[in-house]
Amino acid sequence: MSTAIGGTQATDLSDGKSFANGFPHPHFTWARANAPIYWHEPTEHSPQGEGFWVITRHEDCMAVITDPVTFSSDKGGNRTEGGTGLQDDRQAGAMLLWMDDPKHKRFRSLVNKGFSARAILALEIELRRRAVALIEALPEHEPFDFVARFSRDLPLQAICLLLGVPQEERAQLAEWVDAGVAEPSGEIIAREYALKLRDYGLDLIAKKRANPADDILSTIIRARLEPGEDGHEGGSLTDRELVNFFMLLFPAGAETTRSAIGGGLRALMDNSDQMQRMRVADTTQLRVALDEIVRWTTPSIFKRRTATRDADFKGHKIKEGEKVTYWEMSANRDDAVFTEPFRFDVTRSPNLHLGFGFGTHVCLGASLARMEMRVAFQELLSRIDTFEAEGPIDWMPSNRLLGIRRMPISIRKRAPSRAPVQAAK
Repeated sequence: MSTAIGGTQATDLSDGKSFANGFPHPHFTWARANAPIYWHEPTEHSPQGEGFWVITRHEDCMAVITDPVTFSSDKGGNRTEGGTGLQDDRQAGAMLLWMDDPKHKRFRSLVNKGFSARAILALEIELRRRAVALIEALPEHEPFDFVARFSRDLPLQAICLLLGVPQEERAQLAEWVDAGVAEPSGEIIAREYALKLRDYGLDLIAKKRANPADDILSTIIRARLEPGEDGHEGGSLTDRELVNFFMLLFPAGAETTRSAIGGGLRALMDNSDQMQRMRVADTTQLRVALDEIVRWTTPSIFKRRTATRDADFKGHKIKEGEKVTYWEMSANRDDAVFTEPFRFDVTRSPNLHLGFGFGTHVCLGASLARMEMRVAFQELLSRIDTFEAEGPIDWMPSNRLLGIRRMPISIRKRAPSRAPVQAAK
């Protein structure tokens, strides 16, 4: 299905099937050059039968991100529902991604109390142990699905550890998330599966309130702001706010890091010189390399805002209440910002990618994602000599998260005497 741009047929961005073979880079390359800001006419796949604005260049995406007064993450204008996906949601204003300040600042201040340096270090130590166990269990010299055996499981274990989810229940939660992302929907996860996650989250939160454990979710449940702290009246998060946090972190955290690890490994496999550079990288060089992997994979490929008022945006008349989408994956291939943007370069610096967003809504879990990726690639590259592709990537047909469902590879491991890469200090 397609929609017209200036007489040229273009990809229907409201149809998840348009992303079934990966991100449609040719469309966005053309759009950045010829129609960097355009109105996407509604199609049969467009939520509420509404069109929306498409912003493709890095500079213009930044202009939307840094103007939350005009472009709301909540409802905006005369809308009674809103959010950051194409599908309006009545939960807008109740979830971290779908909030504007001052509510967003209060919520973030409380949640951040759980992400202490001590908690993240403890998580890294345990996650590294589990990464090694996953690698040791991988078969040699025979094809296997890297997603199922590693890149899906490691972030899932991290999220389960962070939230205090029993490890034996992670497979069921992963199935709900995978099915919900794959289902045609204007949001991160389809409603049927979001409700399953919500019910599970409410039950987990009740258990943590009754019997707090040594996990980050228990810390966040107990967290309080004192009156006047960060400019707020004080108090703690409600059960509704907590379950919305759970529903955001579980699918977004697990899915995006899975795709970054999988897509990052495939990029390294396709660029052997870059893999060698990464194998010998020191801590500083590794941070630079991980940023290039985030730019290259950009697992969360667009966000939506709602215009709170009529606005003249770069010569385009945007009306109050209209949906405005900005495409981070497109911004991350903008040759006005990135030299040779379609070249994978683990030494790229500076790297002004939008893979973790920017400004008020910069990704809450960015440091966690970087830690997971660092652990994953340190252990993979120190313990495995060769990686061979055994077939094409199977992409998730979603316009919201650029998910990798399957990536068949084969490997040859290093001799056991090779010491693993140590954790960064």
